[in-house]
Amino acid sequence: MGRIAANLFTTLDGSAERPDRWHFPYFDDAMGQAVDRHTSRCDAYLMGRVLYEQWAQYWPANEEDDFRLFINPVRKYVLSTTLREATWEGTTLLRSLDDVRRVREETDGTIGMSGSLTTVRSLLGAGLLDELDLLVDPVVVSGERRWTDELDRVPLELVSSEALPAGALHLVYRPVPA
Repeated sequence: MGRIAANLFTTLDGSAERPDRWHFPYFDDAMGQAVDRHTSRCDAYLMGRVLYEQWAQYWPANEEDDFRLFINPVRKYVLSTTLREATWEGTTLLRSLDDVRRVREETDGTIGMSGSLTTVRSLLGAGLLDELDLLVDPVVVSGERRWTDELDRVPLELVSSEALPAGALHLVYRPVPA
């Protein structure tokens, strides 16, 4: 059985909706290495509809960024009840958490995630997220959606923590088994 590991850029107040507005002053080489460690262990990638639609427009035609060498050929899944079809090569459309559970059971290795706040919350609530990899920037944003919005209580255990040179924290959590 595989495992699902989500990687999120967030702030001290849990904001995570628009990292393009606040994140980049804290993205240094150490954070890039943390992101690379997450990506390098992924055998597949899971996205929600919004991220899928953004990335499916951008990454297939991208010829500059090295992330394309990972994301274009990797097996991809998109969880959505509203998307009509997944046209990005190598993408399978999942309609329910039961579909995610089946894919997780049938996958060897790690299914990675980035962003996709609604999907992360749904997976945490359903007991399907195995690891939460947070890159916490030292800023309070307020007014954005937080990755914790509408999430019931989910006990987590700290697996590792690291203070990065630009002031961000790299925190890795796993849900505490019930």
